[in-house]
Amino acid sequence: MKELLLIAIGSAFVNNVVLSQFLGLCPFLGVSKKVETASGMGGAVLFVITLASAVTGAIYQFLLLPLNITYLQTIVFILVIAALVQFVEMFLKKYMKGLYQALGVYLPLITTNCAVLGVALTNVQRSYSIFTGVVNGIAISIGFTVAIVILAGIREKMEYNDVPKSFQGMPIVLIISGLMAIAFFGFSGLL
Repeated sequence: MKELLLIAIGSAFVNNVVLSQFLGLCPFLGVSKKVETASGMGGAVLFVITLASAVTGAIYQFLLLPLNITYLQTIVFILVIAALVQFVEMFLKKYMKGLYQALGVYLPLITTNCAVLGVALTNVQRSYSIFTGVVNGIAISIGFTVAIVILAGIREKMEYNDVPKSFQGMPIVLIISGLMAIAFFGFSGLL
C-alpha cells in the first residue's frame, strides 16, 4: 500500500505529466481558457488514461508478452487509445452536448495526446502490474487535471488584468506555465 501511495503522489505532483515531463501540452494550453472546460477535459483524460492503463496493461501481459511480439506495443497502444477516445467522444456527444461543443477539436486530440501513450509506455517500462499501472494512470490524470484547472483559473483571473500588449495571449500563458512548473518542482522534496 505504501508503494502505491508513493507512486500516486510521485505521478500526480512530483513528476507531473505536463509540468515536469512536458507531455500533453496541446490540450493543456488549448483548453485552459475556462475552468469548466478545463475540468471537463481533465475528466475525459482521467477516463481515457485510466481505461488505457488497464487495457494496455492487460494486452501487454496476456497477449504481447506470451506471443513474444512486444515490438508491436506502440502500435497496439495507439489503436487502443484511439478506440477509447472515440468511445468518450460518442458518450459526450450524446449525454453532455455542452461539454462536447466546448471541448471542440481538442477532444479528438486526446488520441494524439502523448500523455496517454506516455502513461501506457511508462507502465510497461517500469514493469508495473495491471493494478499498479491503473493507479499510476489515475494519479497522472489527477496531476494533469490539477495543472490544467489551476492554469484555467489563472487565465480567467487574467482577463481582468492589464497585461502588456507584447505579453498578451500565448506568451503570458507560457510564462505562467513555466512558473507553475517551478512551483511543482517544490514537490520534489516530498519523495
